[in-house]
Amino acid sequence: MSASHDYQRVYVWEQPVRWFHWINALAITVLGVTGYLIAHPPAFMISREASFSYWFGTVRFVHFTTAYVLMVNFVVRLYWSFAGNKYANWRSFFPLTRAQLRQIWDVLKVDILQFSNKPVETLGHNSMAYFTYTATGLLTIFQIVTGFALYAPTSAAWFPHLFTWVVPLFGSEYTLRIFHYAAMWLFALFTIIHVYLVFYHDYVEGHGVISSMVGGWKFLEKDQIEAEQATGMSPLPSRKPDPKPAAKLKPSG
Repeated sequence: MSASHDYQRVYVWEQPVRWFHWINALAITVLGVTGYLIAHPPAFMISREASFSYWFGTVRFVHFTTAYVLMVNFVVRLYWSFAGNKYANWRSFFPLTRAQLRQIWDVLKVDILQFSNKPVETLGHNSMAYFTYTATGLLTIFQIVTGFALYAPTSAAWFPHLFTWVVPLFGSEYTLRIFHYAAMWLFALFTIIHVYLVFYHDYVEGHGVISSMVGGWKFLEKDQIEAEQATGMSPLPSRKPDPKPAAKLKPSG
């Protein structure tokens, strides 16, 4: 007979977090494809007049427009790290406690080193995932800053020119372009690993990892939720016992 499970349904990812995730995924995909075409423009042999073929200009327009979308989306997510629930809070993205560092090691033992086959089950992201998203956030800032610095010479808008100081730091626009292009491949590597681990954990743990980024809800056994609260790993507020009812006074006389 299989063991029974007492699952509890918990609302983890609020709507702004879910919107950020999918907009970010789409923006990074578009930026990656158009960025690759900008770095390696294919040659098309066509018989039309050149003035009617502005496909490369369209590619650059899509790339720059999507860059603005990525930046605005990222700024909204930064705001929500202060305004959102505890699963979205900025403190979760930094391994500041001993329990978080221990959980990072536990995740590495399962996902990378294969020392253990016992999954690390959490309601929000595990500490390793939070730390990884911190790194991708810093990489996003790098791409925004360097991207607008490269865009500034061909733009009349005021905003890209706020980043013209970046080019001298790298010595030349060519060197900066290499770093910007290399960071794109880091995002590609992250995406491959991220998608694999999401499907892996959804299959192994069965807590609705994928569906949680659509509806916001995850499932975890009640005893595991209580264990997370006891160790301080879970952002859920600790449950306080109900106060005892006051004793009834007997009428005098």
